[in-house]
Amino acid sequence: MPKLVIVNSAGEEKEVEAQTGRTVMEVIRDAGFDDLLALCGGCCSCATCHVHIDPAFADKLPAISADEDDLLDSSDHRDGNSRLSCQLPVTDAIDGMRVTIAEAD
Repeated sequence: MPKLVIVNSAGEEKEVEAQTGRTVMEVIRDAGFDDLLALCGGCCSCATCHVHIDPAFADKLPAISADEDDLLDSSDHRDGNSRLSCQLPVTDAIDGMRVTIAEAD
């Protein structure tokens, strides 16, 4: 089972097991990280599951969609490693990926 390293808004890290077939958002939410709101529940209609991913894993994730790109444009904290965690499927290829929860807007 892949593992992810999640960094919360206080900079604290926690390694969590991530079941394949789920999304990174579901893994973070179910691991009890309260600073990831995920208000739309994974429908790609808000940006409250915004995270910064480890750039070493960018090519192991699906390309950003136009909808995801538009939603991320609304964030003051967007950078080149920004993604919506609801759009990131858990696969064996992302084992060990570091994911930092973005500051809330």
